[in-house]
Amino acid sequence: MTFNDASLTALRVFREVAERGTLTAAAVALGYTQSAVSRQIASLERAAGTPLMERRHDGVRLTPAGRIVARRASAVVDQIDATARELAGIPDDRATVRLGWFASAGAALVPPALERLRRTHPGITVIGREGGTPALVRAVRAGTLDLALVASAPPYRPLDAETPALAVQVLTERSLRIAVPSEHPLARGEHIDVVDLRGQSWIAGPGDDTSMGVWPGLDERPVIAHTARDWLAKLRLVAAGCGITTIPASLAPACPPGVRVLAVRGGPSEHRRLLLARLPGPLPEPVARVADTLRAVAVEAVRDADG
Repeated sequence: MTFNDASLTALRVFREVAERGTLTAAAVALGYTQSAVSRQIASLERAAGTPLMERRHDGVRLTPAGRIVARRASAVVDQIDATARELAGIPDDRATVRLGWFASAGAALVPPALERLRRTHPGITVIGREGGTPALVRAVRAGTLDLALVASAPPYRPLDAETPALAVQVLTERSLRIAVPSEHPLARGEHIDVVDLRGQSWIAGPGDDTSMGVWPGLDERPVIAHTARDWLAKLRLVAAGCGITTIPASLAPACPPGVRVLAVRGGPSEHRRLLLARLPGPLPEPVARVADTLRAVAVEAVRDADG
């Protein structure tokens, strides 16, 4: 059996597993049973003549051969799908760029960037989706995203341990800030002293994500008044006087009325980096145009905020 015997179904399944990180998640996304997904992966490994992924307790990790197959599988499946669309009379847009982003980038940076692209490069279609940084990194590795906007906090570790390293560009580095209700006592000044954060009620992320919303290094067990995954929901709760939350400085322009965003003075400085990640190598022209636009909009946003 040779790799030429690999089926399109097996390639689709492998791409989904590579992107989602577990057989279970891929099975749910595809509407298959987990055993069916396992059989497709096994058939692809027989065709390749080598293991393509390591099964671990926390999911799967691609082998070097698996990373090659993931990239090629994505290209093959995309070409087959494009051919099917063309045969069906749907024109194929050769300038489609697949972009992923984390939540606050989707609220603050992506909309103005897409608006600018529609004016400057109307032939480029951006297909986007939101996700957490680990999922976005897997999608870039699997070849299902061309670019990903991801966040990085100190100590700024690599996005993953795979090789080759992803090509990563720092678009901005801004301080973490606090969003408070406009009528809150903390809103009276031009900044907040870190000691005044003690005893406050926080609006945090759900589950293990509670740190997303609570000031890092707070020297007490925080009082979590509400948890919410969506940034807009958090900020609406702040506006309603239900608590305070941390936000990246880039999100300040997107805050609803009734919210003040203030810097924190005292204690260690907290900064967040906005990164643009992609696979290493030359960029196709449409992808490079999207990357340039994201970079320009990010730089302008920082300049406007600081001005």
